[in-house]
Amino acid sequence: MYKVIFYEDSKGKCPTDNFLDETQPKARAKIEKWMVKLEEEGPNLPRPFADIVKGKIRELRMRFGSDYYRFLYFFLGKKIIITHGFLKKTDKIPPGEIDRSERIMQDYLQRHEGG
Repeated sequence: MYKVIFYEDSKGKCPTDNFLDETQPKARAKIEKWMVKLEEEGPNLPRPFADIVKGKIRELRMRFGSDYYRFLYFFLGKKIIITHGFLKKTDKIPPGEIDRSERIMQDYLQRHEGG
């Protein structure tokens, strides 16, 4: 079993919590269900629910109504660090979202893993 952890910056701000706070309750319930599924399946959660984005960055994918929700994350042993979430509006993930996730991963590793 894996453990989902929401990234917090050095000031305690959590991009995933901030995003979820603005999400309608029914969509949030579905998102939380899939995060539990991600904890259960880890890297074995299949497409279309999860996919590799770039390097170590992966995405948890779900649709609610006409909205496409994405949560970027990476694995660190049995931990799944969710960097942030966003609504996807185009076919491809915006490069800025991938860059943001990579910066967050580097920050997390430096502050928590010494690397």
